[in-house]
Amino acid sequence: MAHSAMSGNGTTADDDPLQTAVWRLRSRACWADAAALLVPDGAHTSLQRASLLVERCLYTEQGWADAEDALRTAEAMAHTDEERGAAACERGQLAYSATLHGVRDRADEARAALGRAAALIHPASPGRALLDFRRGLLAENLARSPQAAKAAYRRAHAGASAHPDPLLLSFTWRHLAGLALRDGELAEARHGFTESLRIREELGYLVGTAPALASLADAESEPEASRLREEARRLFRLLGGVPTWLARQLAMPAPGAATA
Repeated sequence: MAHSAMSGNGTTADDDPLQTAVWRLRSRACWADAAALLVPDGAHTSLQRASLLVERCLYTEQGWADAEDALRTAEAMAHTDEERGAAACERGQLAYSATLHGVRDRADEARAALGRAAALIHPASPGRALLDFRRGLLAENLARSPQAAKAAYRRAHAGASAHPDPLLLSFTWRHLAGLALRDGELAEARHGFTESLRIREELGYLVGTAPALASLADAESEPEASRLREEARRLFRLLGGVPTWLARQLAMPAPGAATA
């Protein structure tokens, strides 16, 4: 998700047609097709291509070798600190995803890569918000430290607001809401999940809409919860069972942790 939804990345009417095509494919869970449109002939496009294939791994639990190859290309083409930091951020996300899905324990690699990214990406850079968000994911899902995760998500939320990145905001809203739900703060959780869903629907981020619906259902009472969960199941089936981890959440009546 290094290239999140904002002007210039395919989500506004004035964007480059190529970026618009890439966004439409990505938002419909067609990451490989989106990546195929990009020629990795420079640092920017090689990084964008790698980020798409890394995201596919998180959502589908497949394509690990393709993501590794694309990431090595992006790392080789990175020349500035910002570019090297962004590549390290993607390296950390790939290692995190492999650990989360039980492919291989790469938690140490994930921490090291995100630490390297933090040393390279300037604190005022637009890319810092994504890095903070991913550090929050590690804290929440690998280190099991909700307080550290909340602090990281809040930094990411502030950064995504300061450098308008609505897609990343949909993620920070959702994960902050997930922590609020764990703490029994239903009103706060409901608000965050509602904001996340609203943004994703406005952007047309179809692959992220089902998780947003399922999370909001966990904070709602009946019959609204069942209606939301059934809509999430419909979208989940429409996309061929992607994201894979959502199957567990939709099968369980108890609140599940936000994952993406």
